[in-house]
Amino acid sequence: MTKPRDGGVGVSPTKQRALLSAIITLIAVLSVCIYVGAAAGDGSRGDDGKNSAGARSGGNSAAPASAGTWVGAWAAAPVSGETGTERTGTARRSVRNIVHTSAGGASARITLSNLYGRAPLSITHASIAVAAARNSSAAAQGTMRRLTFGGATSVTIPAGQQILSDAVRLQVPAGADLLVTTYSPTASGPVTYHPYARQISYLAEGDHAEDATGTPYRERTAIWRYLTAVDVLSDQAKGTVVAFGDSITDGSTSTESANRRWPDAFSERLRAALAAGRDVPRYSVVNEGISGNQILTSLAGRPAENQSGLVRFGRDVLGRPNVKVVVVDLGVNDVLHGARADRVLAGLRTLVRQAHARGVKVIGATLMPFGDYFRYTAAREAVRQEVNAAIRSGTVYDAVVDFDKALRDPYAPRRFAAEYDSGDHLHPSDRGYRKMGATIDLADLKGAVPAQL
Repeated sequence: MTKPRDGGVGVSPTKQRALLSAIITLIAVLSVCIYVGAAAGDGSRGDDGKNSAGARSGGNSAAPASAGTWVGAWAAAPVSGETGTERTGTARRSVRNIVHTSAGGASARITLSNLYGRAPLSITHASIAVAAARNSSAAAQGTMRRLTFGGATSVTIPAGQQILSDAVRLQVPAGADLLVTTYSPTASGPVTYHPYARQISYLAEGDHAEDATGTPYRERTAIWRYLTAVDVLSDQAKGTVVAFGDSITDGSTSTESANRRWPDAFSERLRAALAAGRDVPRYSVVNEGISGNQILTSLAGRPAENQSGLVRFGRDVLGRPNVKVVVVDLGVNDVLHGARADRVLAGLRTLVRQAHARGVKVIGATLMPFGDYFRYTAAREAVRQEVNAAIRSGTVYDAVVDFDKALRDPYAPRRFAAEYDSGDHLHPSDRGYRKMGATIDLADLKGAVPAQL
């Protein structure tokens, strides 16, 4: 027997060692349980453990258990409030948005926005599914999933806010259509939307959020409502590339429901390069273009509609998951509205500084020709040339993609080559968008952010 201390009963060294070993084992088991519990979290928490509406997220039995990286599979910037929805919103209607993925994954989550709403938006039923066929409102068999928010099947999004859903297990293919459906029983407008989607989506009367047949979805619509992002937990992609621009990035004049915007073409090219075994980064590509967008100027409203590049860059680029590179094609609208070259360049350099502060590389595009467009003047052409000269000099961006050189008429460089002109002399044709996607040097996706330009 060991000598008792402080009046206690003595314990032999052998028993002490056995007790210590048991305690260590118990601590190890508890540590594993805590780790597994944390790893099975829903993935919707930010650094503060809250979702983007500020409500604390709860547990979610559908949360992902597999390893991977959260990347953007699809995105669309909120632009304004939908005209005609100021009072009713989408009350007692199901909104089925069709979106096209640039990356696949084993789990998915969505972002819904009420940025332009003037009242809280109540969503009582939401779902996600893989479409049965391209542009179909029907779901592929066995893919319909109910979405939750902080563990609840309904959520109220305050006016001016957005919210991230819990993650749900779903095998999402790359290059596929997804159906993301929301139902709101009450009036809450205006509806936050993205016009000029170049994609047909659907509406139905009543709550048909989990209808897999698509039969109730009789009304076609050419806009996206509420939905601003779909992320996937991916083992195929390790980061996100954001295409940031105006109507040219948004895909104006491209064939509807055919995914022929230049970011689509670039995404397909990057996936093909990876499939061929080329040494290129494993990135997804999301489109944050807004038709009519400018670097410097937002439209009127509270909040402002069609927010300027400077205003929305933090949300639409730096707010994307694991963003590694941004491709900026912005400035033509500023020039067409009379902005000086030095102001345009100052705005672009501000975006670059913001990106660098977050470790994001910036590839910048030269401004494409707009000769014969109704806003063309010789003075505006001179400004475009001045901006492009600075971009080509390497003093604005980390890398340059020369869209101007790739698409202009070599014999009349102030305008598009005929095969790349959609006909309005400002936006490319499908062939022109494809040429843009082929012009970006995949090697420019590599490399760290430079200390300074």
